[in-house]
Amino acid sequence: MSPAEADPHAIEVHLDRILEERGMTLAELATQVGVTNVNLSILKNGRAKAIRFSTLTRICEVLDCQPGDLLTHRPQHGTSGR
Repeated sequence: MSPAEADPHAIEVHLDRILEERGMTLAELATQVGVTNVNLSILKNGRAKAIRFSTLTRICEVLDCQPGDLLTHRPQHGTSGR
């Protein structure tokens, strides 16, 4: 079983689209946010298991967006709403 299968989630990250819209590279964002390219790449590719609110805050400030612009919930089949 892969790590992704062991801890599935239904959160989609739209960082690549927002970076393209802003004409910004991942490296530029990493520098302005104060995190490594690797950490942002993990987030951008949907492999992150968590994000610090302080990091999310800085990303939103730099990209002039809201958390909902970056992240959406995609319900998975066979799961209940609560």
